[in-house]
Amino acid sequence: MASVSLSSQFPCKTRPPTSRNSKSQKKPAILMRMTSINRMPAVLAGGIAVSRPDFRVRSSEVEDEWGSEPSENRSPVSVVEREIEEAIEAVEETERLKRALAESLYGTDRGLRASSETRAEIGELITQLEAKNPTPAPTDALFLLNGKWILAYTSFVGLFPLLSRGIVPVVKVDEISQTIDSESFTVQNSVRFAGPLATTSISTNAKFEVRSPRRVQIKFEQGIIGTPQLTDSIEIPENVEVLGQKIDLNPIRGLLTSLQDTATSVARTISSRPPLKFSLPSDNAQSWLLTTFLDKDLRISRGDGGSVFVLFKEGSSLLETSN
Repeated sequence: MASVSLSSQFPCKTRPPTSRNSKSQKKPAILMRMTSINRMPAVLAGGIAVSRPDFRVRSSEVEDEWGSEPSENRSPVSVVEREIEEAIEAVEETERLKRALAESLYGTDRGLRASSETRAEIGELITQLEAKNPTPAPTDALFLLNGKWILAYTSFVGLFPLLSRGIVPVVKVDEISQTIDSESFTVQNSVRFAGPLATTSISTNAKFEVRSPRRVQIKFEQGIIGTPQLTDSIEIPENVEVLGQKIDLNPIRGLLTSLQDTATSVARTISSRPPLKFSLPSDNAQSWLLTTFLDKDLRISRGDGGSVFVLFKEGSSLLETSN
């Protein structure tokens, strides 16, 4: 009886044994490929390759540029808004100080009748305004200097005899002004007097030179005595007070009326005459002026000997407050 071998019908191939060494050789290759995949750059649209760390940095930059949630140290108000608010507050404070200065000058007769307390208050306000000067270089802004400036206060004692007596006791100083023309570099100082019969003025013409951002040198060249403008109609009061006693003018009203008619006739003759001009000697005809505050309607200047001058632009509302 023949025997059948199963092994011959179903032949099988024996798998060659795999050594541990072969497995260990393939594993490092797989790990290496995985590592290289992790290190591969991320490919973005358009074929631009950007590494993952770079993408995270740029994303952060975009957030900062377009605005992200404010940090604890960041102010909710922008820098520009803060600067605008500070500028508005500075202007408002300067305007407040200007009004306070004008009010403190009321009744001082340009400084002649100011008490020591009032002078101290005025000096403090002037110092505060000088610290807030909106025009640190006035000679670079000559357009602001242009025009007529009215003297409202001075500490220059040289003017006090003029303010207290004038040319004659019955004449008072009506106005002291300074007119500046920056195109021709000229300055005209003028004093206008008012009396019972006439008004007149005495002026000086000068040239100025810029010596620093705040200082100008002034050289006086000519003096002018204006033509008196006599009053056409003189109001004759019923009485006048002399040395504390009232004098009745009714008994001499007829004589005064005759004088009035004579004054009217003389006024027509004198008013047609030109002003008297005369040259000034070069010796001691120079001065300097330092502008420490300047804007559209207020100017503060300091002169020889530390004297201070406060001037308001003609037409400024500050003039009405100080008078």
